[in-house]
Amino acid sequence: MTEKFLAFWLEESEGRVTGSVQELETADLPPGEVLVRVRYSGVNYKDGLASIKEGQVVRQYPFVPGIDLAGEVMVSEDERFAVGDRVLCTGYGLGVSHFGGYSEQARVPADWLIKLPEGLTMREAMILGTAGFTAGLSVDAIVSAGLTPESGPVLVTGASGGVGSVAVAILAKLGFEVTASSGKEAEWDWLKRLGAAHTISREEAQEPSKGPLGKSRWAAIVDPVGGAGTGERLKSVRYRGVLALSGLTGGGDFATSVHPFILRGVTLAGIDSVQCPLPLRLDVWNKLAADWKPEAIFEHGVHELPLEEVGGALARILNGEAVGRQLIRISAE
Repeated sequence: MTEKFLAFWLEESEGRVTGSVQELETADLPPGEVLVRVRYSGVNYKDGLASIKEGQVVRQYPFVPGIDLAGEVMVSEDERFAVGDRVLCTGYGLGVSHFGGYSEQARVPADWLIKLPEGLTMREAMILGTAGFTAGLSVDAIVSAGLTPESGPVLVTGASGGVGSVAVAILAKLGFEVTASSGKEAEWDWLKRLGAAHTISREEAQEPSKGPLGKSRWAAIVDPVGGAGTGERLKSVRYRGVLALSGLTGGGDFATSVHPFILRGVTLAGIDSVQCPLPLRLDVWNKLAADWKPEAIFEHGVHELPLEEVGGALARILNGEAVGRQLIRISAE
């Protein structure tokens, strides 16, 4: 089966990567047991990194980026999936080592796909995408530790971004008192519409403490930012609290001591959405389709764009200009 279709194509020349919408054929796609007609994809920080050589995400160009996709099965060589099934894919090698979701067709390994959970449309699934799934994993780490709204307030850093904004909406829906931290003060009112009870600056969220521990402030922290501020935030987590760490937009290194862990029993939970085991992956996606479904994001936090505008969307997320979720409409349903 060979068809022509459109895809966002990255090419490298003289050390510089450029992207444009190009016509490809099914035969151009990498191997996989399932061919999907892609309807929607999302924009994540890793997608931005894939579009620049110094991002060190993609090793070989030309390439089709996009670490998310949702669509319908066109051809399946795996009995778990039938033609017409609505499926989604996030993580694994998609958009990193394997052609990704910014393409009207994608051929992927069957083990990477899950059927779209009942309660989510393909559009909603990609409004969430990797960022929303990462937020869901972060919330799961918090509630699995036994924390409840009665445990105390929760801080969300980078709250105007994809992971942060979805985390604010989920936690608020579950009844937590959420403080949203963002360097974009113009978005504070929007964060309150998502459910944040309070908003604070980036500086206040990582205000340095004297000594190895600071004021016991947060029952939990969702931290998709990372960097030096993470070390300071750890000092402010309450006894038996959790810091769920998922990102590095603030940097890859931070300093800490043993004191938060041995004096307050704090848990530093690493959040990995790429190789997440299938049982946990299914559990979190099913929660996102049901009790955790963050309707506030669908109502207030989506910027929908056609495939032709992927380049601008990637530039915005790299420049720190993206707010909420950028949804890419790949092909009409």
